[in-house]
Amino acid sequence: MNDDSGWSATLIASKTGQKMGSSPPLPIRCGPCEKFWRFFEFPFLSSSPGGHSPHPLLASNERPQKFSTGGPPALKLPAYILVCIPSENERVCLEVRNLHREFLRAGSDVMQAFTFYASDDKLINRGNEAGIKYTGSDINEAACRIAREVANEGDALVAGGISQTPSYLSGKGKKSVQDEFRKQVQVFVNNKVDFLICEYFEHIEEMEWAIEVCRETSLPIAATMCIGTEGDLHNVSVGECAVRMAKAGAHVVGLNCHFDPFGMLKAIAAMKKSLETAGLKPYLMTQPLGFHCPDNGKQGFIDLPEFPFALEPRVCTRWDMQRYAREAYELGVRYIGGCCGFESYHIRAVSEELAKERGKQPLSSQKHDPWGEGLKMHTKPWVRARARRSYWEDLQPSTGRPHSAAFSKPDNWGVTAGSDELKQQAESTTNEELQKMFAYNSKS
Repeated sequence: MNDDSGWSATLIASKTGQKMGSSPPLPIRCGPCEKFWRFFEFPFLSSSPGGHSPHPLLASNERPQKFSTGGPPALKLPAYILVCIPSENERVCLEVRNLHREFLRAGSDVMQAFTFYASDDKLINRGNEAGIKYTGSDINEAACRIAREVANEGDALVAGGISQTPSYLSGKGKKSVQDEFRKQVQVFVNNKVDFLICEYFEHIEEMEWAIEVCRETSLPIAATMCIGTEGDLHNVSVGECAVRMAKAGAHVVGLNCHFDPFGMLKAIAAMKKSLETAGLKPYLMTQPLGFHCPDNGKQGFIDLPEFPFALEPRVCTRWDMQRYAREAYELGVRYIGGCCGFESYHIRAVSEELAKERGKQPLSSQKHDPWGEGLKMHTKPWVRARARRSYWEDLQPSTGRPHSAAFSKPDNWGVTAGSDELKQQAESTTNEELQKMFAYNSKS
């Protein structure tokens, strides 16, 4: 999976003009959930054949690298707070920059512009006023500019991302859906991003349409679906989805969001097996949740009753993330990241676990001793006794919630593209419509 990739020379356009062997690996960012704009850590793999110097995204160097990618605006920062237009409050712009910087210091080598779900059809969906105040181009333009400013502070790469659309869910057809993608991709090309990401797709058909648009450019393409071991929402297996993404032209394939780190790795293993059977060798990418969700259903954590405002009891520890990073790496994944719920300390944990492979530590590790070793300075002897890896690695944390169950019951409404309930509209959801949904939810 990790060797001969067969990249064409058209993909070789290093931002620095240097061969990848002379510069360190890189990471990206993503995450669809309110205020969960967080970064990923992605290690890179082998170089292209024929002696070409590969694009930094596809570079060899065997060292793990990091990225920063943006998830669905509808679920992340409220009301597309990523928008930074000259007339907007400069404080918001500074907050967005500082969020990028936080993850840059944690080890992210690629800043993904905060453009998740920033398509024109999403900006006017169900009462959203962002599409009235700004266009998708305005938002994507500002997001690219901010991402590049911070990326240059650490000589990182910049990625632009597109995701599934309300137009697809509403059955508007291939042309309408691809028109939405094309408007976004054009902004990314104009802003000279280093590569493109198609992320958070529940249906392989729409993913193929997205990759097709991205292939109109000369940029490398990463493609991740938000599905699990049961496959996409039209019952295409996860293995077949991987094969179809690779055949469509994605250079990196994998999964993001909706599932926790260890559940996602099971699905990635199935993807890897199918790709090997088909004789395909794309790079593999993982961008799981920062939450434990072993009880979710086919649609992942969005079916859990705690989604999205009561997920905190499920947050993974930094030690969980070190385990996840190691297991992903040993599986052959070289783009190892995170999505909703990932905080900068999670990315630092991934970076520290793979420090040897990456050949470096993140800046934020300068004031952080690994595996709790800093506790040896604590005043209390029983706390000093915890200054060792074996203690934290074997710990089973308690929740402190005596009335909470270990598992929840997912809603499992079972609606997807083609269902009347998922047809989108510009008008706000009415009280009458809400009452129908409340009644349905109480029966399920």
